[in-house]
Amino acid sequence: IMQGTIKKLTEKNFGFISQEGGKDLFFHANELEGMDWADLAEGDTVTFEVIDTPKGQAAVKVSKV
Repeated sequence: IMQGTIKKLTEKNFGFISQEGGKDLFFHANELEGMDWADLAEGDTVTFEVIDTPKGQAAVKVSKV
């Protein structure tokens, strides 16, 4: 499990997580655990797991710290 910061949220229910020493990771609202999209704000600290997708790495199992 990794930790990062919400860098950007969009109105289309996806966003990006900034992680230390790595590239920003894409995530979708479907990957949120234990919260709704409205509970999330830019700057929030989150934990997540990383998977490889055809478009690169993405964050899954995203939850707020």
